[in-house]
Amino acid sequence: MTDWSACARPAPIVLTGRHCRLEPLAIERHAKQLFLAYADAPDDSDWTYLTHGPFADFDVYCQYLEQSLGGDDRLHFAIIDPATGKALGSTGLIRITPAHGVLEIGVVTYSRALMGTIAGTEAMYLLLRHVFDTLGYRRIEWKCDHLNARSRAAAVRYGFSFEGIFRQAMVYKGRNRDTVWYALLDSEWPQVRKGFETWLADDNFDAQGKQRHALGDLIARAREA
Repeated sequence: MTDWSACARPAPIVLTGRHCRLEPLAIERHAKQLFLAYADAPDDSDWTYLTHGPFADFDVYCQYLEQSLGGDDRLHFAIIDPATGKALGSTGLIRITPAHGVLEIGVVTYSRALMGTIAGTEAMYLLLRHVFDTLGYRRIEWKCDHLNARSRAAAVRYGFSFEGIFRQAMVYKGRNRDTVWYALLDSEWPQVRKGFETWLADDNFDAQGKQRHALGDLIARAREA
């Protein structure tokens, strides 16, 4: 790799799509909206496999954000509904290592209003496109508890490949975590990007907004072509 040079560190910029907008997460602007969005869930099950939450009250949530937003190796985004201007979820780029062109998508925290929506998928597309196409990173990682079926399914749906399990990698909330590793490489991104863009196209949805083709199927077809 004689032509390799370090990547730029991701900057706190706005990423705009058709169905959502990603803004650098700011406590004063987004915290109250996010807290209320998360509070719409009927129970605390959405927090089971996250190292943070649930939060007893708004002040506790703000304390968590103050602690998590610092550091050069992470950048958190609020996911905004452009129709209302309100934040419905958040995600982040973490473990950012420009020298190696590697980072991780983590702390993915979607409210019930964002789960299973076009906007939720587009948010991931916007992040991946920015990291690969604009910043030139070589590898994006996705990690989760091996028991977290929803996160594991999302990783595969987004085109990440399973790489293995780190056993007894963490203790959180009084329990052991075996961590599953997934990754997506820059050489794989053109086909994955084509799958995303085909899925996000208007003609992939019927009048009721139901998808005609699943994202995972479209990515698989693009890889086979």
